[in-house]
Amino acid sequence: MSRIGKKPVVIPDKVKINIEGDSLSIEGPLGSLKHRIPSGLSLELKDKELIVKRAKDDKLTRSLHGLTRSLIFNMVKGVTEGYTKELEIVGMGFRAELKNNQLIMYLGFSHPVNFSLPKGIKIELPKPTQIKVMGIDKQLVGEVAARIRQIYPPEPYKGKGIRYLGERVRKKVGKAAATTGK
Repeated sequence: MSRIGKKPVVIPDKVKINIEGDSLSIEGPLGSLKHRIPSGLSLELKDKELIVKRAKDDKLTRSLHGLTRSLIFNMVKGVTEGYTKELEIVGMGFRAELKNNQLIMYLGFSHPVNFSLPKGIKIELPKPTQIKVMGIDKQLVGEVAARIRQIYPPEPYKGKGIRYLGERVRKKVGKAAATTGK
C-alpha cells in the first residue's frame, strides 16, 4: 500500500467537493479546480476527509495512487491558501513592469520582452527587480515562473539574469590573461 496514497486528505470547512463519476471538482474561497480521477482509483468522502482507494493492485494503479492523493491535496491547499513563486532580476538596468495583463521586462536586449499572463495567474511587482507569481494551481504557477526564468537564465560569469528568490548561482572564473614565462 502506498504510504502517501493511504493518508486521508483533510477538507477544511470552507471547501466544497463534488465527485461525479471520474471527475472531481473542488471549490474554495480563492476559486475552483477540476481533476479527472484515473481508472482503477475511487474516492470516498466521509467526515470531512477524502480517501483515495484503488481497486486493482497492478503497477500502474499503484503508481497513480500516491500521485492522485498528492494532486488532490495540492488542489485543496490551492483553493484555500494559493501558491506563490518569487523571482528576482539581477543586472544593471534590468527591471520589469506590468501593463494591461502583460509583464514587460527590460533585460539588456535591443527590445523589451513582453510576457502574456495565462488565465488564473496574477503577478505582483514589489520592486522593479522582483516578480511574484501567484495562483491557485500549483503546476501552472511553477510553469509560468519557469517560463519567465527561461527568458534570461542566470549566467555563471557575472550572475546576471532572472533567478528564483534565494537561488544561489555558482560563479565561474572568467578567462585568465595569457601569461608566458619566457
